Amino acid sequence: MQFFKDLSLSSVTAGFVAVLVGFTSSVALVFQAAQAFQATPGQITSWMWALGLGMGLCTLLPSLWLRKPVMVAWSTPGAAVLATAGLAGGFSMAEAVGAFMVCAALITVAGATRWFERAMNRIPMEIASALLAGVLARFGLQAFAAAQTALPLVLLMLGCYLAARRFAPRYAVVLTLVAAIAHVALRGQMAWSAVTFELAMPQWVTPQFSVGAIVSLALPLFVVTMASQNLPGVAVMRATGYQMPVSVLVTMTGLATLVLAPFGAFALNFSAITAAICMGPEAHEDPQRRYTAAASCGAFYIVIGIFGAVVTGLLTAFPKELVVAIAGLALLGTIGNGLATALRDEPHREAALITFLVTLSGVVIGGVGSAFWGVVAGSVALFVQQYGKRRASRKR
Repeated sequence: MQFFKDLSLSSVTAGFVAVLVGFTSSVALVFQAAQAFQATPGQITSWMWALGLGMGLCTLLPSLWLRKPVMVAWSTPGAAVLATAGLAGGFSMAEAVGAFMVCAALITVAGATRWFERAMNRIPMEIASALLAGVLARFGLQAFAAAQTALPLVLLMLGCYLAARRFAPRYAVVLTLVAAIAHVALRGQMAWSAVTFELAMPQWVTPQFSVGAIVSLALPLFVVTMASQNLPGVAVMRATGYQMPVSVLVTMTGLATLVLAPFGAFALNFSAITAAICMGPEAHEDPQRRYTAAASCGAFYIVIGIFGAVVTGLLTAFPKELVVAIAGLALLGTIGNGLATALRDEPHREAALITFLVTLSGVVIGGVGSAFWGVVAGSVALFVQQYGKRRASRKR
């Protein structure tokens, strides 16, 4: 089978790092969102089952079909919206599930009508690359900021990474991760108490549709998912050179969410940060074989869905400094490539720089994250600077 011929240790490691970063950075937020709707422990486990299975299948199957790295994740800003709005509105789990299904229907329509892809096609590559660099640069900063609380660990990882980049560049992230895990294990810094042994069991919740839940939960969830997740997700694809059937994939995530919503899948969408890990040069030196990293990530997600609390506990047992450091180091190449593409052409340079800085700022306006506002700011700047210039040049 061609997949196993294309598979490499670096791609499997990239898939594992993507899962590690994705889960440990936001799984607590998902728990908070579930608890905002008075979820029982069994329902929280069901959420992990539905999300793990949905992310896994939507990542694994398209990656194998297209032979391109398709990366799907849960909506982290969506979980934040649910955690806040759920507590404020006092909605039941049944009403929340109804809102999840309405949001899923809206995502499906956005994909099937192709309006989202048409909007993305109007964004210049320089703006998309600046958006990518802005989204990822925060993780690069966090990698070195972690030295404030774990200086020996960060110095060890940085030294290992630089040495490996010099003598074994293909395995730089692999060797750095192994060295970091060995370091924290020997120092007794792994939180093994977080691990509990139980299989995940899905629990059906019959949806209840209410105007209040649709307005307060479904619509904000849809907006932040499209603006703060799918938009930068497509930017990552295009900035790393992959042309995907965006509308088909968006429709797929909407339908998958619709099917799994009664079990707790609140919103599935393109990933950005973890996608960059699997689409970058660290995953595989050959871009045509990086789909194996995404497929590996999808397989890990499915395992997480099946084993639920066991794997989630194992992933959250790693010290947070290790997680942010390995993420930042794994993304260095992609950040550099994004900045190089964004700033290469002088006519787009200032607009791209504005996009980068607004995105990097992390500003949230109206519940919508900085990725969306970075594109808006950069597009406005580009319009102001470039409008009328082509017409004037043609007249000359």
